[in-house]
Amino acid sequence: MPSSTPPAARPLRRARVSIALVFAVHGAVTGSFATRIPAFQDRLHLSAGELGLALVMPAIGASLAMPLAGRIAHRLGTRAAIRLLLALWCAALALPALAPGLPWLCLALLVYGATSGMADVAMNAEGVEVEQRLGKSIMSGLHGMWSLGGLVASAFGALAARTHLDARVHLAIAAAVLLVLGRLVSGGLLDVRPAARAEAPPRFALPPRSALAIGLVGFCAVFAEGAGGDWSGVYLRDLTGAAAGTAAVSYTAFAFTMTAARLAGDAVVRRLGPVPTVRLGGAVAATGGVLVVVAGSPAVAIPGFALLGTGIAVVIPLAFAAAGHAGPNPSQAIAGVATVTYTSGLIAPAIVGTIAQASSLRVSFALVTALAAALTCTAGTLRAARAVEPASAPAAAGEQAAGIPLS
Repeated sequence: MPSSTPPAARPLRRARVSIALVFAVHGAVTGSFATRIPAFQDRLHLSAGELGLALVMPAIGASLAMPLAGRIAHRLGTRAAIRLLLALWCAALALPALAPGLPWLCLALLVYGATSGMADVAMNAEGVEVEQRLGKSIMSGLHGMWSLGGLVASAFGALAARTHLDARVHLAIAAAVLLVLGRLVSGGLLDVRPAARAEAPPRFALPPRSALAIGLVGFCAVFAEGAGGDWSGVYLRDLTGAAAGTAAVSYTAFAFTMTAARLAGDAVVRRLGPVPTVRLGGAVAATGGVLVVVAGSPAVAIPGFALLGTGIAVVIPLAFAAAGHAGPNPSQAIAGVATVTYTSGLIAPAIVGTIAQASSLRVSFALVTALAAALTCTAGTLRAARAVEPASAPAAAGEQAAGIPLS
């Protein structure tokens, strides 16, 4: 029986599946890394402040390297650029576990963050391009696939921690597997290329004001996400006395609820709208933060991290979607939002570690709770995001286009 799918739409549907799987691979790298942070701290005998210093390096690397993503995509095309950047990001996963001391760990995490940031900008811009050509919202689902990848990888990470598998072995295996998977799943991406005489995007451009305003919403969410992802295992181990395997499960719970909320996010946004959705999420996240702050046992802390993940889940996808649909230069706005949110990721680990060093992790997560609650006040910024309009004639993959400079 012949397929009812129009031939012109098949490459676009394939691109949607491909970019979703790219998001999943990217998330799996993050999930693998996050579950072994306590192992890095133990092996190198790092204090909370030293660990906070090390964990700020990925965001520094990302912020410095993100502008290069647009140049790489301009030269290679989006498909080849994402393949290259995703491969570098997967390979970088093995580096932190090999560090013999704090300076080397900081350097490894700087490289890890740089490759992450470039791949992140490129794949989000590709996601918005696919969303615009499809004419319907898919960004929350794409980020849900990112969370799903992180969830699956964190489950393997928790198992590795519980069985006392050396983090160097675990992350080397994970890097190799994900590198191969990344290559396999990226074949169906749109190969968007600039027009023949189009100038290369600038190495650095100030983000538009609209992106800065939208980015402030993402700032609160990414701060909470970074704190929950990077410090949940340490929090459970140090403040509730949880064993290594149980502590690793806290990130799994965090990632699981984010996955479920993001996969359901497009339907919720269609029903409630972006502003009410973010306001509701802020209330849920703040409730989870309160549970974390008062927790005296894993039985209270783990549900707290789960609610925190649920509440902030759709904020970043909605921020990228709002940026992509709010102005005449979507890619520049996306890069601007990414810059602001990565700034949040830049300061979150350092602030959490510094406050923990001066007082305790409970005080640090009181700040996280306050920022989550602030989402209920800042959500109105997303009201400017317009609905996605169907493209009149979706372009086939590989078509020459005016291009989407990614930074």
